[in-house]
Amino acid sequence: MNRTGAIILGIVAIVAIAFGAYMIDFDVADEGALPDVSVTVEEGEMPEVEAETGTITTDTTTEEIEVPDVDVDVDTQEKDVEVPTLDVNPPEDDS
Repeated sequence: MNRTGAIILGIVAIVAIAFGAYMIDFDVADEGALPDVSVTVEEGEMPEVEAETGTITTDTTTEEIEVPDVDVDVDTQEKDVEVPTLDVNPPEDDS
């Protein structure tokens, strides 16, 4: 892999990690505890965690664009076509 490809791959990885962190909201209800360690070991306690994820909605909307006329002339005409839309909503902050 050349240097440019490695840089692009690194940027894509950073964007993916940042996007993942943006789309998840963890609420820790109970703090965890480490086990008491002595000659004998008592079990520890795992924290209770609730995870709320964001939503991504895809849809289409109709937009008017100019497309070339199929005749020999190079005129254009307006047509309505459906184009995809994307709505990204992160989880609500309970703070």
